[in-house]
Amino acid sequence: MPSCSPDCCLYQAVEIIKVFSEDGVGRVVEVPADMTARDVCQFLVYKNHCLDDNCWSLVEHHSLLGLERCLEDHELVVPVQACMSPESKFLFRKNYAKYEFFRNPLNFFPEQMVAWCQETNGSIPPSQLLQNFLNSSSCPEIQGFLYMKDTGRKSWKKLYMFLRRSGLYCSTKGMSKEPRHLQLLSDLEDSNIFTVTTGRKMHNAPTDYQFCIKPSKGRTELKELKMLCAEDEQSRTCWMTAFRLLKFGILLYQNYKSPLQRKTAISNFTTPVRSVSENSLVAMDFSGRTGRVIDNPVEAQSAAMEEGHTWRKRSQRMNVLGSPSPLHPSPLSSVIHRTQLWFHGRIMREESHRMIMQQGQVDGLFLLRDSQSNPKAFVLTLCHHQKIKHFQILPFEEDGQVFFSLDDGSTKFTDLIHLVEFYQLNRGVLPCKLKHPCTMVAL
Repeated sequence: MPSCSPDCCLYQAVEIIKVFSEDGVGRVVEVPADMTARDVCQFLVYKNHCLDDNCWSLVEHHSLLGLERCLEDHELVVPVQACMSPESKFLFRKNYAKYEFFRNPLNFFPEQMVAWCQETNGSIPPSQLLQNFLNSSSCPEIQGFLYMKDTGRKSWKKLYMFLRRSGLYCSTKGMSKEPRHLQLLSDLEDSNIFTVTTGRKMHNAPTDYQFCIKPSKGRTELKELKMLCAEDEQSRTCWMTAFRLLKFGILLYQNYKSPLQRKTAISNFTTPVRSVSENSLVAMDFSGRTGRVIDNPVEAQSAAMEEGHTWRKRSQRMNVLGSPSPLHPSPLSSVIHRTQLWFHGRIMREESHRMIMQQGQVDGLFLLRDSQSNPKAFVLTLCHHQKIKHFQILPFEEDGQVFFSLDDGSTKFTDLIHLVEFYQLNRGVLPCKLKHPCTMVAL
């Protein structure tokens, strides 16, 4: 039998996957056996001229089961696809919350849910909190009530559960942690944790905060799933984040800290893009010889209002210097926002909620859309403290020119790009600054 040539062996080692964007368009990608989820995302970022901000994810989506999860950056793609059914697919999507728990751990782990926080009266600092999860020799534990669906039925039981390195347990006797009262529901090594996309009604769930533990080997049926339900979004996020940390440990931290291997040049972009670090966005006073950070929130608010008026005056000066007259506003200013990744046109309120939830529900995640109730207005959809809020942006006419404002005309802008840029730098009347644009990319 003739030996296989090196080229032939290389060809055989490559698998074909198809990755879909959220508009349903797919792209075929050749994936070597050692290609990770991060490698695939960086390839798609490069091919589609996206901003490589380490927030892109490859999503494992099971349409028939109504489940999805973001692959960890280090996971090999070929073995994951081998366990997926023909109806399942990969999605290419933003996930701003992927490593947010490293930046704000206390927001993800309420003291009452972390067993050793209670034992120390909540005195453990945030750095130690994460070290206990990352250190394989420590024994962190998440505890609390969860609803679990009975196998083969639509009824749910409320049980006290414990998540440890060895797996997820429930107590067969109240809140007892005695070994004889603990029943193993699922281990971590051979399972993955998923969000439920089919909504509350399909499973007759008691709340909207469902998640699921699914075996990672083989093509799973519904009866093999552990369907769970939390009381609120914060506790669901805590359970799911702890599952990832306890399963993958230091690998997640390495994924978070590892530098990007490829950076896309700004010149590759066809639409205006700005990358703004949230740590650099502070209110500044430049009235003196040197700049000064404004610490007083009242003074910062006043400076924000003044800057809005300054931008409006600057726009009026530009009109005098040769731009279209205020009486004949440029048609470009009324449509330029439609080129921006954060603008999503005439989507419904429910669709904006779905997009924000899919991309991580972190503070400052936002999008703009057309108003459904006022054809001349727009709506800013913003996430803050895992809650989604909506702010109407109204048009105001002054001296024949149209301005936009979301604070009843106190701060006005000539177009929506100016408005977004302003609130990226100044919180103003919003609960937080605009930090992360909710974007959809067509492959």
